[in-house]
Amino acid sequence: MLRLATAGSVDDGKSTLIGRILHDTGSLPTDHLAGVTSDDGDVDLAALSDGLRAEREQGITIDVAYRFFSSSTRSYVLADTPGHERYTRNTFTGASNAHVAVLLVDARKGLLRQTRRHARIATLVGVPHIVAAVNKIDLVDFSAERFAELTAELDELATNVGAAEITAIPVAAKLGDNVVHRSDNTPWYTGPTLLEYLEDIELHAPNPVARELRLPIQWVSRPGPDGKRSYTGRVAAGTLDLGDRVVVLPSGSRTTVTALDTLDPQRPTALRHSRCRSSSPTTSTSAEAM
Repeated sequence: MLRLATAGSVDDGKSTLIGRILHDTGSLPTDHLAGVTSDDGDVDLAALSDGLRAEREQGITIDVAYRFFSSSTRSYVLADTPGHERYTRNTFTGASNAHVAVLLVDARKGLLRQTRRHARIATLVGVPHIVAAVNKIDLVDFSAERFAELTAELDELATNVGAAEITAIPVAAKLGDNVVHRSDNTPWYTGPTLLEYLEDIELHAPNPVARELRLPIQWVSRPGPDGKRSYTGRVAAGTLDLGDRVVVLPSGSRTTVTALDTLDPQRPTALRHSRCRSSSPTTSTSAEAM
């Protein structure tokens, strides 16, 4: 089973892309499809992955929504992560176990700050493959020149965040171009559709676990009366102990763990896959450093 996670800025079309994949692979129950179909017969593709009422009312993704689908050769689990900056911590959750990050890029807007941040997050948590779905290509008249410009920017982004490669695919999620089925509107594009790209990914046995600590932070609290912040997350690799010196990315600042809560009084050390809450002085590490 291939695990995917969407990434990218708000309104770039992540939920619509997921809805298109579910729709075109025949992975939707009839009653579910009927629930998002208007009286005119139009299907709200984005609503297929927005499970919370607040999400439907605001038109944004807040929590991580998981969906399963299958092709003729493979099964998938897909995590739809939020694009809004306020919910960036949930992106860590969705990407932490993914084999592939599907990075949405609006062909009109280009690479935004959140696009770049999500690419860095995917690299930080060790996602081995990143594919950029250059979405809404229809709104730039299926321009080969615009796609080439964005591909060059994505190559530069891959270098900046330390990714081996970011593969770019021109898509129109709302219409279905190059998502599951190849589009006649992009004769200049000879690469795979998004689904073809996913089908060709080979899964390998996991690499030996790194001994160095890797702790994606999902929540940062405000300073308490003692002047310390607390940081909550799940240990992805290594261990964490009271008194450990740690490096915070992407700022590179260093700090010391002055308090550690493993949520288990019998376990003083935070081990791999366990959740923990640690504290450090606010003078050495700020929320903005992450």
